[in-house]
Amino acid sequence: MIDRGSVLALYDTEMRRDPIPESGTRVERVGTIVRVVGTDNYVLFSDLTGAGARAVVASQANFFRDEGVKVEWKVFGHDRPKDLAEILGEEGFVPDEPETLVAFDLRNESLGAPSISGPEIRQVVNATQLRDALQANEAAFGPDTHGFLDRYRDHLTDPTMALFVAYVDGSPAATGRLEMPPGKSFAGLWGGGTSPRFRHRGIYRSLVAARAALARQRGYSFLTVDAGAMSLPILERLGFVPLTTTRGWVLHPPQRRPP
Repeated sequence: MIDRGSVLALYDTEMRRDPIPESGTRVERVGTIVRVVGTDNYVLFSDLTGAGARAVVASQANFFRDEGVKVEWKVFGHDRPKDLAEILGEEGFVPDEPETLVAFDLRNESLGAPSISGPEIRQVVNATQLRDALQANEAAFGPDTHGFLDRYRDHLTDPTMALFVAYVDGSPAATGRLEMPPGKSFAGLWGGGTSPRFRHRGIYRSLVAARAALARQRGYSFLTVDAGAMSLPILERLGFVPLTTTRGWVLHPPQRRPP
């Protein structure tokens, strides 16, 4: 069984205090703030006191306003001060849907082998499979508005990321990716979605199991998910353990007046 406190502390140290920047971004540290700046902008970690929290939040908000970019401040349930979310709201940040950070111990537990009669799970390695992944993603989440093909086209051989597609009778039914940051204890599951007509068939579980198997093969100790309300009970049944809550608070850039 996972020791929640020690695993959460390790997650904070490795994934939030010392993130690995993606292409087009850089990591900046300002006091106790750890932020990612560039093509995407996040505040990943903070350790604030009640007395100074408002000033720090205002300073960060003004930085990104001056840059004219959107930023997401990731607030975890154990972050200080306890009223951090309230302070962000007062500064103009808008909350996303709440999620739960869950972890699976790859060292001591197994999700088991996929069912022989279950979906066929393939790792995406070519353009045809990438189009299948796009089809499954759009069926699950709606028309692509985030450049799915552009995002993954150049990363099919990237050792830090693996995209998977589940097929039912030859049709792409679901997709999800595995992120494997080098030198870390944690691999992460992201983007899991199943076409409505293929739901309730255990496909999500099979996708999780396939990605967990690769993460274990690569030597990771833990598998994490920012779980929404729909996936949380499924993941708990598979053996994932809730560590804390998490919620993104988004600040949009100010509207620029036309010249």
